Amino acid sequence: MFFFNNLVRAEYEKTFFDLNIESITGEIINFKEYKNKVVLVVNTASYCGFTSQYEELQELWDIYKSKGLVVLGIPSNTFNQEKKTNNDIKKFCEVNFNINFPLSAISEVKGDNAHEIFKWAKKNYGKSAVPKWNFYKILINKEGKIEDTFASFTKPMSSKLIKKIEGLL
Repeated sequence: MFFFNNLVRAEYEKTFFDLNIESITGEIINFKEYKNKVVLVVNTASYCGFTSQYEELQELWDIYKSKGLVVLGIPSNTFNQEKKTNNDIKKFCEVNFNINFPLSAISEVKGDNAHEIFKWAKKNYGKSAVPKWNFYKILINKEGKIEDTFASFTKPMSSKLIKKIEGLL
């Protein structure tokens, strides 16, 4: 029996740093600015059972941003658990979780209408890079390639995720 592992690296035509996304306030977040940093991409939602993970995402950002980690929240209504406007999401995150890490505009994370980040992730890392639910995590290394993915159940401050991030920093 043969096992094919995601550790086999794809030949990336583009890296994460070649992409961009609209911020929650309307500016473009150019990922070239994140070159030589580790990026944790998380699709978020305000009405999800995992929404409390915002607290640990902020903690992760507070601890590791000075060491080169970027936490990027991408609000999504793909699973029908998000507020309707960027402004409502921004207020919700600031008031309830004091979020100050980068947030994007509302984006789809799977299917034909998925944002190019998620299409790029699927193309280069396979189905395991496609979010199965809200608060799915994609870890991007300093070379702009996917290092690993983590299920929604994996808390941002879990030893499993922390060890991986520290190993990349």
